[in-house]
Amino acid sequence: MDNILALSEEDIKLRYITPSILKKGWSVEDITMETKVKLTDGKINLRGNLVARGKAKFADYMLYYNRATPIAIVEAKDANHTVSFGMQQAKEYAQMMDIPFAFSSNGQGYQEYDFLTGKERSFSMDAFPTKEELYARFLTESNGGKGFSDEEKKIIDQPYCTGQDIFPPRYYQRNAVNRTVNAVAQGRNRLLLVMATGTGKTYTAFQIVYRLLKAGLVKKVLYLADRNVLVDQSIQQDFKPLSSTIHKVDYQSDIDTHGGHLAYEVYFSLYQQLIGKEGKQNYKELFKPEFFDMVIVDECHRGSAKDDSNWREILEYFDGAIQLGMTATPKETKYQSSISYFGKPIYTYSLKEGIEDGFLAPFKVVNITTNIGDEWRPVKGQRDINGNLIEDRIYNNSDYDYNIIIEDRIREVAHEITQYLKSTDRMAKTIVFCADEDHADRMRTALVNENSDMCKKNPDYVVRITGSDPYGQSKLDYFISVASKYPVIATTSKLLSTGVDCKMVKLIVLDQRIGSMTEFKQIVGRGTRIREKEGKTHFTIMDFRNVTRLFADPDWDGPIEVNDNYVKGTPKPYPVIEEEPMDVSEPEPERPPKPIVDKDGCTVKVINKVVSVYDTNGKLLRTESITDYTRKNINNTYANLDDFIHRWNKADKKAEITDLLRESGIDLQALKHDRNMDDVDDFDFICHIAYGKKPLTRRERAENVKKRDIFNKYGAEARKVLEALLDKYANDGITQLENRTVLRLDPFRQMGSPANIAKFFGGNQQYFSAVKELESLIYSSIA
Repeated sequence: MDNILALSEEDIKLRYITPSILKKGWSVEDITMETKVKLTDGKINLRGNLVARGKAKFADYMLYYNRATPIAIVEAKDANHTVSFGMQQAKEYAQMMDIPFAFSSNGQGYQEYDFLTGKERSFSMDAFPTKEELYARFLTESNGGKGFSDEEKKIIDQPYCTGQDIFPPRYYQRNAVNRTVNAVAQGRNRLLLVMATGTGKTYTAFQIVYRLLKAGLVKKVLYLADRNVLVDQSIQQDFKPLSSTIHKVDYQSDIDTHGGHLAYEVYFSLYQQLIGKEGKQNYKELFKPEFFDMVIVDECHRGSAKDDSNWREILEYFDGAIQLGMTATPKETKYQSSISYFGKPIYTYSLKEGIEDGFLAPFKVVNITTNIGDEWRPVKGQRDINGNLIEDRIYNNSDYDYNIIIEDRIREVAHEITQYLKSTDRMAKTIVFCADEDHADRMRTALVNENSDMCKKNPDYVVRITGSDPYGQSKLDYFISVASKYPVIATTSKLLSTGVDCKMVKLIVLDQRIGSMTEFKQIVGRGTRIREKEGKTHFTIMDFRNVTRLFADPDWDGPIEVNDNYVKGTPKPYPVIEEEPMDVSEPEPERPPKPIVDKDGCTVKVINKVVSVYDTNGKLLRTESITDYTRKNINNTYANLDDFIHRWNKADKKAEITDLLRESGIDLQALKHDRNMDDVDDFDFICHIAYGKKPLTRRERAENVKKRDIFNKYGAEARKVLEALLDKYANDGITQLENRTVLRLDPFRQMGSPANIAKFFGGNQQYFSAVKELESLIYSSIA
């Protein structure tokens, strides 16, 4: 019988934990393991020009009552750890997943934590609870020991919608769906979900609707939005599996069919369609107050809770329906409150959490200052290009393009945007947020002139996309499409600030005033989608109005960690302005003509660029180069060079150390490649970066070992294996030695099976001892 202390964690799972669970009646369909229980993707870290993902979170086992109801997490450790060693990790994952039971095991027993009672216990391997026992406890212990109603049991038994083109829900989406449908089953009728932009609110809404419809808890659902693009995206994408039961409300057509539209289950509508022209209240002609069982309000921060809004009028008409508000940014100002209407969020998944989990893209902030940013004053008697006298006062970033037009400033902004794209990617999708539609058109012209070479190839390289521009609106679908290259640059005012799914946007330019945290988060959210296969892992915010001062506000819930080559200064902690939200509809009301100043009247130049670095709480950090960052990280981890060497030699697997660095955003392989040092050992590279030691290549270390002629104590076959291992190390690195699967590769395959190769050394233990000795010799000196 194998010594259990010599077994790996994988062996413990295979030989002890999995059999003990299966013996208790759990089927293989009730269990998912490891890579299939990927909870997070791993945070994307930006360090200079390097992009590295942190370590993803995986659960060893997840046990399901049914595919909609995961009920237990099991974390495994090898037998060198105590039975409860994995409990903290199991509890963390169970809390993330809203799962009631967490287990830890080392193959010699189990530790259990029950979230429903708060109690913890230990028991033997053969005492693991059956599926029926655990589910019975779940039913009786839930809701403070009151158990579940028949309605709640219907929801628990109702699976998610699955299919070839439907991805399974992420952990936070599952939580949002389960909490919502359970609340509906409990009789709650005002619900609020807060989920960061890019985390799949519409997909979550679809799964909520699907499960409620199939469980029979609702029969008619109204999905309410304020833009056609939001409605069409939802129908064509996330709600596609319900296409046969979906109806898009069109007042005139629906009236003409005399109620022929009433046979559907899910109705999508613009609130404008239901209100009608001049407040006609079309909804009263189309539907009775009790027609809908549920109303979902997309982007509800934009007015649904405002007492005098059209949204509120519709919600009050369908007052008897369950009403679910969905937003990334619940609005809480003196003018309106989402929470006072819908109640406190039933579930929140923040931008900070999305970035930490690796589901949302991180970003860097480039803050740009011009010579007239804080102050420009016309000379005495100065007139604009139309001959009108310019009011004599001080103008600044709050005035430009709102109260006065400085033509050379627009040109300089367009030039700076173009220079950035030229230095990175000319085809990177870019949104330029402008003061108003006129400014968006002037910016479009300036960008066309700065990018005439690209516009010559395709005139849609730069397009204005605003509410009153039919041509621009006709290009919106192409701009947000992952497959379409053009348009590349979109200038806008309000139209693209919220709701529009811009998956490939890599540059967001802020050239408008933003005083509202809600609007700021919505705009930042335009870039947070990740499209790794298409090369979108992060994005940049270019700020010409010091809007990113809002990162310093306590309401900000999570920017990003970025290191670049320099940062100068800090954003001023200006307070957030409690503005009444601007209506997103365009065009904007007419204003008196603004003075227009040409280049002769005011010449503008960029005088400073600041690349900002923030932690996940919005606090500005100092930055350093990637080399400085790596050195500091290593020096903070190891007391000195001797400590590092000791811990390197002691590590069971050297990959433990490189993995630890990767979790801090340091990808040694990418960093080595960036410095043309691919052939240098990780050990030498760390010593070189952190302690200034001369690096050796892997080939040089291998030759040093060969010169010492230390293989003569082994037989001929064993020496042949060790020499081949040393060559593998020289070519591919130390991880080749640490993994016994290398013995299944050439040239070892020609020497026999791994078991036969081990016999050359006298057995498995002797083989591993020889490999450890070989490792020790490789790293016996640092020079």
